[in-house]
Amino acid sequence: MPADDTSAVRTETVPTDGVFIDATLFMGMHSEDDAVRVASKAFFADRLAAGTAGRVVMSWEQVGRCDDLVWAYERGVQDDYYPFMDVLHTDLAIDRIAYDEADVRRAFTAPGLDGLPTHERLLLAQVIGRGGTLHTASPRLLGTAGLPVVPIARAGVPAPVAEPSFPPYLEDLYRRSLVLTVASEDL
Repeated sequence: MPADDTSAVRTETVPTDGVFIDATLFMGMHSEDDAVRVASKAFFADRLAAGTAGRVVMSWEQVGRCDDLVWAYERGVQDDYYPFMDVLHTDLAIDRIAYDEADVRRAFTAPGLDGLPTHERLLLAQVIGRGGTLHTASPRLLGTAGLPVVPIARAGVPAPVAEPSFPPYLEDLYRRSLVLTVASEDL
């Protein structure tokens, strides 16, 4: 990709009414809470199985938040985790997009976002600006009324379905990646 590629070009390809995901949902697949882990995995397994119809949108910052969390683990854990993340990011239809100026303005002027941390204000401003919904495992966002969020699971609530599987090549990588587990408060 050329260095001068702008987010405006990428944003034009993102459909409105998109399904947005955040780092809590992605890393939820490695939650120590089995209900969150299985529900998050079910979301991604379903989206992957749907092909391009399962397309999701993730901000560049949310991708980076996943990396920031993983980089806090020792090298061996990262080496067992990253093949799964890399393959899923390649095979799942994900539009990774940057914030634009309107997102930044909306983040700090939309009254419904008052009181949220900056990273969540920016994410929700992006979601609202594109008429989307955010699928999340974030307890804070799920506990805030009036936001365009869809719960995946709540910590401590039993998983609604049996654990699904990814295709075998990815399931093997997922099983290996489970050396990394994330505490609910770190999602």
